[in-house]
Amino acid sequence: MECEVAAPPVLPGERRQIVAFGGGGFSMESGNPLMDDYVLSLTGKARPRVCFLPSASGDADHYIVRFYREFAGGRAEASHISLFRRHRSRLDLREHLLSQDLIYVGGGSLVSLLGVWRAHGLDRILTEAWERGVVLCGLSAGALCWFTDALSAYNGPPVRVEGLGLLPWSFTAHFDAEPERRDEFERQLEAGMRPGYAAEDGAALHFRGLALHAVVGSRPGVCGHELQLGAAGVAAEPLACEYLGTPQRGHSPEPEPAAV
Repeated sequence: MECEVAAPPVLPGERRQIVAFGGGGFSMESGNPLMDDYVLSLTGKARPRVCFLPSASGDADHYIVRFYREFAGGRAEASHISLFRRHRSRLDLREHLLSQDLIYVGGGSLVSLLGVWRAHGLDRILTEAWERGVVLCGLSAGALCWFTDALSAYNGPPVRVEGLGLLPWSFTAHFDAEPERRDEFERQLEAGMRPGYAAEDGAALHFRGLALHAVVGSRPGVCGHELQLGAAGVAAEPLACEYLGTPQRGHSPEPEPAAV
C-alpha cells in the first residue's frame, strides 16, 4: 500500500530547500518510493522537471538507467547530466539546471563529485539554482556535498572533506550502518570541526534556507542526529523523525554498492 506524502508547509519568504538523505531513495530502497515521493512533493508540481547528477559514480550507466526507470514517464520530466562522458548535444549546463524543479544527486565518491563540479562550474550554478528555489536533494555523496564540512568514507576510513558550504555545518551519512563514522565525527569535532548533523539510512534532513525544517524517514525507527562539542565532550542528540508512510510490501532494500 502506498501512502500519499504531504510536504510540510512552506515557510513565508523562504524558498531555498535542500533534502540530505543519510541513505535511501530509488538506488537503495527498491520498491519503497516514500523518500522520492517526498522530494517530488516539495516542487508543488504534478509532473516536475527532475535532473539527475550521477557525477559521484563517474556517470555509471546502470545508475542512470535506474533513475529513468524510477522517474521517467508520468511521474516526472526526467533528464540527467553526464560530466565524465562526451555528448553530441551542446547542452547549456546553467540554462538546463536553472530550468529544473528538482536536482537529484547520486551517491559515490564525494571527492570526484566536487572535483568535476568545480571544473565545470557546477558549484556556482547549483548555488544559483538553490537561491532561485530549485529543490536540491541527494543521498550519501549527494547529501554530503551541500555542507561546509563532510565526513566521507569512500573506499577507506572516514575523512573530512570540504563541501560546497550552502549549509554551514558538518554532516555525515549512513550513521547507523557504519559505526566508525560516529567515532571519527567525534574526533573531528574535538579537533575543531564545526558542529552539525548525521543521518541514518532511510532518514533525511530537510532544510529550508539555513534552518532544519523537518526530519523524515522512509521506514519506522530511523532518525537524524545533532552533534556538537560541549563542556562534557561530544553530545549527540537524536532528532525526532516523521515516518512518511507504509512502503510497498514484498520488496527489500537494494543498496547502491558505491558508498561515500
